[in-house]
Amino acid sequence: MAKALEGDYREEHVFALKQSLECFRYYQRLVAEVNQEIHSRLQGLETSPAAQEKPPVRTKRSTYQRRHYEPASFDLRSELYRIFGVDLMDVPGISGVTAHTILCEIGPETSQFRNASAFASWLGLCPERQISGGRVLFTKSRRVRSRVALALRMAANSLHHANSYLGEFFRRISRRLSKPQAITATAHKLARIVFHLLSTKEAFNESVFMRCEEQAHQRAELRLKRHAAQLGFQVIPAANS
Repeated sequence: MAKALEGDYREEHVFALKQSLECFRYYQRLVAEVNQEIHSRLQGLETSPAAQEKPPVRTKRSTYQRRHYEPASFDLRSELYRIFGVDLMDVPGISGVTAHTILCEIGPETSQFRNASAFASWLGLCPERQISGGRVLFTKSRRVRSRVALALRMAANSLHHANSYLGEFFRRISRRLSKPQAITATAHKLARIVFHLLSTKEAFNESVFMRCEEQAHQRAELRLKRHAAQLGFQVIPAANS
């Protein structure tokens, strides 16, 4: 990189480069101060009785990798697990920033909501039916300004290519309806999963979705056979399948 910068430069270009470098170092210092403040605030929160000394080992299918925008000065996952008492980052699509947003907005528990449906309704992730004179006007979701809902929508959008039940669900809704509706529907599922984990303090178990994933695979196979039959072809399974 140093050799790539060798050459003849005009004086004003060198000055502009120096200013840019100073700005980069300044903002990096501000980011480090913010991360330090976040860490101190998290350390001031109580430890959940359900939390163990160390976060549980992750499953292979939901391996979590730290994003570049997450704090590097401390282990955000361990701190959030200590406070929540359950590892939310084990859920496909949910990153450390998403879990931190949930903590900032609703706290470590969901006792203020009577059930998962009320939680999803508060986030504006479920349809609201408007009826006038016995006639249904529309059944669209409400426009709610919620940082948690926005974070869950971004998490749902990241599952577009995921090789899991949630990823297959996202793609199926996209084919049937549209991508915006698929994002809302998948975010709704993520909200219900988060509510269940925070209310029961049970670790995320993806094997629960295995049966649903198998059913989705069977539906995809039947859909492929039906489409092939309409075109005059026949689907023959491979010998090793």
